Amino acid sequence: MKYMMMMNMPRGTGDYQISQWKPEAINAHIQFMKDLNRELKKSGEFVDAQGLTPPGQAQIVRVGAGGTAVVSDGPFAESKEFLAGFWIIEVDRRERAYEIAARASSAPGPDGKPLVIPIELREVMGAPLPDEA
Repeated sequence: MKYMMMMNMPRGTGDYQISQWKPEAINAHIQFMKDLNRELKKSGEFVDAQGLTPPGQAQIVRVGAGGTAVVSDGPFAESKEFLAGFWIIEVDRRERAYEIAARASSAPGPDGKPLVIPIELREVMGAPLPDEA
């Protein structure tokens, strides 16, 4: 079973507030994430993980005339949280996904205490197989 774990951060100014943390707090947070990823790789549960730029750098793309890309700033959702990063994990049972998500939620904050980051957990649906000719 594959799951996507999405790390949601408080919106505030629309930027990830980590840039205002002391360097040692940033390093501890990053090291926590590296350690978690290393543990997931060792257990065979890691598929992918990526951090994302802040919402202020997001863009919306739609198809325009003739199939051209029409790009605009946004989204400008009235949201209290934003997606800061994600993991794709592969586990044998849902409860294991819960355990991993709870561990990710406990990443240290600027004072070293767990942030209790909201982690949205969603099962990845399998794509239909292509028709064979």
